[in-house]
Amino acid sequence: MEFTAQYPIAQTGYDPAFLDPEVVTRFAVEAETAGFSAIAFTEHPAPSEKWMRAGGHDAFDPIAALGFCAAVTSRLRLMTYLLVLPYRNPLLAAKGLATVDVLSGGRLIIGAGSGYLRSEFAALGVEFDERGALFDEAVEAMRGIWSTDGFTFTGRHFTAPGQTAAPRPVQRPHPPFWIGGNSRVARSRVARYGDGWTPLLNDETAATTTRTALIDTPARLATAVTELRQLVADAGRDPGAVAVQIESTSEHRALLAAEPLDEHAERLHELATAGADWFVVDVPAGDAKAGVEALQRYGAEVITPLS
Repeated sequence: MEFTAQYPIAQTGYDPAFLDPEVVTRFAVEAETAGFSAIAFTEHPAPSEKWMRAGGHDAFDPIAALGFCAAVTSRLRLMTYLLVLPYRNPLLAAKGLATVDVLSGGRLIIGAGSGYLRSEFAALGVEFDERGALFDEAVEAMRGIWSTDGFTFTGRHFTAPGQTAAPRPVQRPHPPFWIGGNSRVARSRVARYGDGWTPLLNDETAATTTRTALIDTPARLATAVTELRQLVADAGRDPGAVAVQIESTSEHRALLAAEPLDEHAERLHELATAGADWFVVDVPAGDAKAGVEALQRYGAEVITPLS
């Protein structure tokens, strides 16, 4: 099992100190030292106030934040979690992501999703009902511009009559794409062109809010992973080469508050048995000092014994 530390401003009620660049630096450095494999930043560039009042959360721009973390770390993978591809012109997204990959020496993981906040799509001038088609188009265009000089492409809302973008990513042929979402559609995308699947162990409320399928137990996760592997094999690809990263809304919020972590280790074993090989950790967000210390504790009590 490998571990991703999600930056705490993805939680409501976070300590404003987490916005301090010195705290961002300490968090990234401590995550690397503690043995985490990746640091992750989510995105919401223009959420509605209604959604925020209902429990929504703030976000940095993930590409900019990962570039910042690249400069203070040397091993830690840098993950967008999740980058909403339909929000952007894919060639602009490709430039920002390639820059992070180059300046980090090839440490980028592109966790990508199609989005779910209708009001945010409207604010950004993107048709919500086109999000699936725009997602597939974005991946195709990004992979194309990273591998082709004089790249030509006709999208729904843009035309590339012969573009070239350099420097290209360090990782060849491109940084890994990990596809978010619990649905069979998401798993089908992984089978066609993804390098990883990153679902959410959720409940009915979270499933409804994020417009995705319910996966609320390790048993349901195992069923979905079995289906994923079959889809990947049917596509003529190696199922063992596809990562599965899980985040659990039911336990991660209070995970490191004070309780012993032995029960959590048992839970990780259940998730690993179900097919997950990465786990997203959310440390307590109410106090920045405690959040950084939680990374150290998690490394000592969970990551090191499992390594």
